[in-house]
Amino acid sequence: MTTEFETKVLDIDVAEIERKLLALGAKREPEVLMKRWIFDIDPSKDEWIRLRDNGHKTTITYKCKSGSGISETEEMEVEVGNFEKAAEILSKLEFKGKYYQESKRVLFKFRDIEFTIDTWPKLPSYLEIESSSEERVKEGLTMLKLQNKDVGNLSIKGIYSRYGIDLHSFKSIKF
Repeated sequence: MTTEFETKVLDIDVAEIERKLLALGAKREPEVLMKRWIFDIDPSKDEWIRLRDNGHKTTITYKCKSGSGISETEEMEVEVGNFEKAAEILSKLEFKGKYYQESKRVLFKFRDIEFTIDTWPKLPSYLEIESSSEERVKEGLTMLKLQNKDVGNLSIKGIYSRYGIDLHSFKSIKF
């Protein structure tokens, strides 16, 4: 298993973040519609399988969060060829819950740090910073003058909860 190093900053000013990233020299990629199925393995442990199509490739990812710290998520990912067929296969297995979700994402790359502006239905946009180490993630926060503004590596379920919304009360959430 590998460790995922990322953090999130909620309630961002999208235009200001984009301006700062471009001023740094970050490369902006076009916005994509992200489609995903979430298959809960053990909601009490925050453990799930995610099938995601990001417009360029489709992946199946195992995730397990032990906390909300930058380095407290285990992750294993494999690329698959067909979103619909993979969803059909995973739907045959027993999970605690199954949810379809969509979001919009704009990715900025600067050195080995990825900055993504994510927009989900019913939520304000937020920033996710991901890199190869906890130190690099913190450096990304510093570059944007967002030290102490991050909320840690919350799951999307945790972010919805921050806004008083039970994400899993929606079997499907999309634009």
